[in-house]
Amino acid sequence: MKAAFLTGHGGNEVVTVGERPLPPRAPGQVRVRLHAATLNRVDLYMRDSGAGITHALPQIMGLDGAGTVDEADADEPLLTPGQRVLLHPGVACGRCEFCLRGDDVLCTRYQVLGEHREGTFAQYVTVPARNALPLPEGWSFAEGAALGVNHLTAWRMLVTQARLKAWETVLVFGIGGGVSLAGLQIAKALGARVIVTSRDDTKLARALQLGADHAVNSATQDVAKAVQSLTGGRGVDVVFENVGEAVWPAAMKSLVRGGRLVTCGATSGDQPGADLRRLFIRQLQVIGSTLGTLGELHDLLGFCQQQGLRPVIEQTFPLDEVHAALSRLESGQQFGKIALAIDGSP
Repeated sequence: MKAAFLTGHGGNEVVTVGERPLPPRAPGQVRVRLHAATLNRVDLYMRDSGAGITHALPQIMGLDGAGTVDEADADEPLLTPGQRVLLHPGVACGRCEFCLRGDDVLCTRYQVLGEHREGTFAQYVTVPARNALPLPEGWSFAEGAALGVNHLTAWRMLVTQARLKAWETVLVFGIGGGVSLAGLQIAKALGARVIVTSRDDTKLARALQLGADHAVNSATQDVAKAVQSLTGGRGVDVVFENVGEAVWPAAMKSLVRGGRLVTCGATSGDQPGADLRRLFIRQLQVIGSTLGTLGELHDLLGFCQQQGLRPVIEQTFPLDEVHAALSRLESGQQFGKIALAIDGSP
């Protein structure tokens, strides 16, 4: 089968498009013929170094994907060959204490597609049957693929971890990236007021068109002061961020007393100042989050269908042009998800 895979670590020169073996299917698994995948920041991390993530080269890239069931067990009750599905990228053991209590994303033997095992930038992938969920009617494969990482991550951050309420205000940093856009969409669908930031006025304008209530240019404005002004000196209930060190001081100063900061990334650095006095005097909460459980993906699917919410796809590249897709992601100029069409079916 054709796939995009890593032969080493460095730049795009270590990403090869070529033939890889068809993945075998064990009992209890399904083999999915992929039609689309989307790019995530971790794809760049795996290309650049993959440090701290156990993996073996060559490694097929890609965390999320959507396609059709190619092969399943004869007695599989929910999935049939030809069925359109999207994938949950995390494979849990099902037996550790975290899996047994339903928090499989904390599994002690967790494996993620494109990180610890072969990924989705390929014509086929094999996953446990429970990791393949029906694609909503009318959705493109690219939209389905995008849900499994960015929207799932945002859903867990806002709904499970931050416990966002409809009357609350959220500050979303770095609008334009997939997770931040998903956070905006979900927060607005939940009824919250949303303030977004970016260094790009064009992205801010597009975010306002998508429903953001206020936009702050972090290149020309002091974010914390702007937020305090927009909230009458109160601050926001929830800060939603995946930038890390560069925005941490503004994020902490933007929170109301007792507010919650939920984070899932550190693209600008992972060693911010703790600001401990502010943390304990104002009784702030800092909450880490990553991906989401199978149950959360099921709930997210139902929510999206009820609310008419779909991921924003900025651009789709053919698999053969994966280098161009990675460069586009690396530029930071995108507004929405960058997708790969596999077998020409975005």
